[in-house]
Amino acid sequence: MPRVVTIFGIDSCPYTTNARRDYEKAGATVEYRNVERDPASMKEMLALTGGRREVPVVMEGGKATVGYGGS
Repeated sequence: MPRVVTIFGIDSCPYTTNARRDYEKAGATVEYRNVERDPASMKEMLALTGGRREVPVVMEGGKATVGYGGS
């Protein structure tokens, strides 16, 4: 079963870009949700983070991680 990761972020965030690239390089299927353009994704992200407006938020295996420092 392929590894699926959902990343909530914005296009102008270098950490979001790095997370997307690194997870794809590692063979994961990345579902990217732009929270600037999609209000439903913003709402979902805020529910996962307890209202924190920080990106990226990486959702993997039922666990949300705020921020990305690289692999």
